[in-house]
Formats: sequence, structure tokens, C-alpha cells
Amino acid sequence: MALLWDLLWPALAFLVAAVCLLLVWAVCYHFFTTEVPPGICQPLKIRILHIAMSVGFALEYIFWKMGLCKAFTILRILTDGIPPMADPSLFIKDAYFEDVLVRVYKVKRPSPEKRKGIMFFHGGTGTVGSIDAYERVCRYITKKSDTVVVSVGYHLAPEYQYPTQFRECLSATTFFMKTAEKYGVDPAQIIISGDSFGGLVAAYVVQELVRRPHFPKPRAQILISPLVQCLDFNLPSYQQNHFVPIVSCRVFLLFISWYLSTSKTLLEYLENDSFMPKDVITKYQKWLHLDHIPEKLQMQGPVQNTSPLTSPFNNIDFLIKTLYQPTIGPLLAEDEVFSQLPDTFILTCEFDVLRDDGLLYKKRLEDNGVRVSWCHLKDGFQGVFYFFSHWFLSFPCCNVGVDNVVKYIKSL
Repeated sequence: MALLWDLLWPALAFLVAAVCLLLVWAVCYHFFTTEVPPGICQPLKIRILHIAMSVGFALEYIFWKMGLCKAFTILRILTDGIPPMADPSLFIKDAYFEDVLVRVYKVKRPSPEKRKGIMFFHGGTGTVGSIDAYERVCRYITKKSDTVVVSVGYHLAPEYQYPTQFRECLSATTFFMKTAEKYGVDPAQIIISGDSFGGLVAAYVVQELVRRPHFPKPRAQILISPLVQCLDFNLPSYQQNHFVPIVSCRVFLLFISWYLSTSKTLLEYLENDSFMPKDVITKYQKWLHLDHIPEKLQMQGPVQNTSPLTSPFNNIDFLIKTLYQPTIGPLLAEDEVFSQLPDTFILTCEFDVLRDDGLLYKKRLEDNGVRVSWCHLKDGFQGVFYFFSHWFLSFPCCNVGVDNVVKYIKSL
């Protein structure tokens, strides 16, 4: 026993020292590379969470390089979090819609009429996030709006590459719309929703559905901090929030590049905003113009200038073309599609790189006669829905955002 302790003691001491050094590095890294602007919700808590995320990223990378786990394993475990206690007022069941895992939430008490149905696509840039990570949000929306919520557990990259996630979510949605009455849902009252990357998927799914002339049209779409274009990563919101936690511009672009490809070259092009051919930029510039963003949001905060690269596209040309397809860029759809879109709720956050994506999508919808409800969280940041009701991780702006969504659902 003494011999075993003599062997374990140095290893334990080394492990403790390594963790301490990692924590010191994370603290230093945070204070030298991030900016917490005045006005953001609970800045001290934001700093603590960002330091914890930095440690998680570092551990993920170390263990992955050592061959101890696959890419994103630790991050996925952390984002899934601790599951909430059972709720006796809800019926919750996992099922498969066209071979796609979903979780159905429904209030147990009977309803005198058919309920509204909500398809929900979680966030996580297509690489992390899950049904479990958004369990609390879906439960809350189900109870407060008395709806049937279907949360879709689409497969993640890099194990399942783009466009698997879009195909699975579209397939699950069409299945639910065809079988809605089986779940006590009015087929004419189905709402498509999503958060962040899930907002991108939701916008894509709705556009695909309205392109089908003989298919029922969704009642509405709810887009939470949506990513809707990949042509311009130099919009004011990207510049102003370049170093703002919890999801900085660098981290966001890193995850997007991982989702689309393992190519480091792609990340360099995304980061420097110089990857699109001039003819593409010219064609779509009218929808990306800064005049479509409220003036009060255009020049706030620090500006991060980027310089273009001169290297050719070479082997990533196919991936570059992907970025202006309808799947990954619903903002770029033609007016004919936009004019058919249903009523829309858009939530944006002040301290979010994706803020201007939501504003540009709002403008295009309004220009095409679509009724839009807009909620802007002045102290919000990317990920407010994920942090909702996560005990000490929750923020006041999380409650405000989710309650506004519930209010909108009930108004339909």
C-alpha cells in the first residue's frame, strides 16, 4: 500500500499543478484577449463563465491530441449539463420522426381544442448542443404557452457533415406536419423555431416548405439570435463584439469552419472576410447594406479592422460556394420566397456577433410585406436561451427573452 501511494503521490501532485497552471493561463488569457463592455448583463458572471469555457476548450484540445477522446466530447458533456428534475405536469417522450431523434413535450391536462405545435432546433453551430442542453427552455415554453413542443436531436458534425443537419430537421418537420393531429396539434398552427444555428436551420426549413406549392404553410417562425448569412463577417456587430464573451468572433468563426470543414485555410478566409468572389458580393450587397441596420447600432463599441488575404481559393472553392447557398444563407433567397414567408418573431442581442444577421433578415421580411415582431435585449449576448433556468448560470435577460417568445406564441 505504501508503495502504491509513493507512485500515486507524484502523479496526483503533477495533476493538481497542471490544473492550477491551466486555471492561471485561462484567467490571464481572458483579461488580455477579451472585452466586457459596459451594459452587458452581469459582467462578473460573464467573466467567470468565459474563464471556465477557456479551461474547457483547453482540456478538450489536450485530451483530443492525446487520443483520450474524440473532438468535442468534453464540450458536449459540459453543454448538456445536469438534467432537471422530473416534472409531473408534463408528458415527455423521445421518439423518431423519419429516423430523426426528437423529444415531444406536452402538458398532461386535457385541452378542449387542438394545441399549437412548435418545432424547436437547438443551437451549437452544428457541432455541440443537444436536446438535453435545451431541456429547460422546451419545458418552460410548453407549460407557459400550452403547446406541444418537438425538440429535434439532429446529428452533429464532424461525425455527420453539412448538410445532414438541414436534411434531418426538414424531414422531421414534414413528418410532424403530416401527423400533427396524432399529437393533438392543429396542422394549421405549427410554428418553426430555433436558436442561433438552430435559427439558421429554422429559416431554411420554412423557406423550403413555402417553396412546396401543395404543402401546408407554417403558422409562424421564431428566430432566436439567428445566423442567416455567411457572406459578410465584417458587419458592425462582428466588429463591435469581436472580443466580447461568451462567444467571441474568433470562437464563432472557428466553430463554423469546423462545422463545414476541417480545413484551416477556410478559417483564415472566414476570419479575414475576404473569401467571396466580387461578382457574388455585388449581387447580394443590396441585402447586406448597412442602411438596413438601425443607425444607433452601427457604430457602438470598439471596431476590429481586418485586412484581406491575397491567396487563391484553390481546394476550398467548393466550400466557399456553399456559403452563399440557400441552406447556409437564407437571407440571400429571392423576393419571391420572402413574400410567401409566415409571420415572424426575431430576437436579437446587443452584445452578439449575430445581432446584425437578425436585423438584416427583419428588414428583408418587412420589405416583402411579412409581419415581424422584434425583441431586442439591450443587455443580452449570444447564448441567452441556452443559459435559461440553469441555476446560477442564468441571467435576467434569459428570462426576458424566453418570456417574450411565450407571449408571442400566445398572441398567434
